[in-house]
Amino acid sequence: MPPAKKRARRYDPARIRTAVLAQLGNVRDAVRGLAPEQLALPTRLGEWTVRDLVAHIGMAVTALHRALEQPEPAKADAVLLDWPAGTSGNSAAIADFTRRIAEDRPDLDAYLADIDESLRVLLAAHPGTRLLVTSAGVLSLDDYLVTRTVELVVHTDDLNAAVPGLEVPYDRQALAACTRLLADALAAKAPGGSTEVRVPPYAVVQCVEGPRHTRGTPPNVVETDPLTWIRLATGRLAWREAVADAKVSASGERADIGAHLPVMS
Repeated sequence: MPPAKKRARRYDPARIRTAVLAQLGNVRDAVRGLAPEQLALPTRLGEWTVRDLVAHIGMAVTALHRALEQPEPAKADAVLLDWPAGTSGNSAAIADFTRRIAEDRPDLDAYLADIDESLRVLLAAHPGTRLLVTSAGVLSLDDYLVTRTVELVVHTDDLNAAVPGLEVPYDRQALAACTRLLADALAAKAPGGSTEVRVPPYAVVQCVEGPRHTRGTPPNVVETDPLTWIRLATGRLAWREAVADAKVSASGERADIGAHLPVMS
């Protein structure tokens, strides 16, 4: 008999909408203060400069705008957990689009201000049930907005890593949603109940095939902080490096989850 399908985690739509706007605002506030030489700095994303990265952050948000311009599909054919695994297939097109935006919109503050204003208008005009065609398939607007918290938080971390001394804050709800979706993506990629992955205070998931524990402390435990987990889950940080630097604690013979990372790239 096949195992019961796990229930999808539920997110509060109002909090997610607030979180997306808040994190976009955090990025905009930081970008407004960057000097030209800071915008020209390299990032850990290949050949992208900080300017390219900021352009991409805006592009990730306006993916919602572009989806809403299309006719509404008849029905959903994907679930939220399909999204993390479906993000790498169009990387070349994304890179080309990002560079064109960076060249065409030199005033990044005005660019992000326009996005913020138009996003608020769109969110007020469309219900969360509105269906959208996305890279993962047809999702609801509410579900797609959860994926925007991942884009915003992950690239905020890229921005902080690229500019010395920059500390763009993370909206708590955005960080929580990002952490939870990526943790659930691990559980979907490596289903099972032998290992418990803890990312306090936001997420705990069971994963990896093997004997399932039913009570007490599980025999295989992985624990880390949210930003370290996000870096592991997105390939920004290697598992062995994180363990060696004590950024992750891993106990038990099935606690090495490095083979299952990253869950998105």
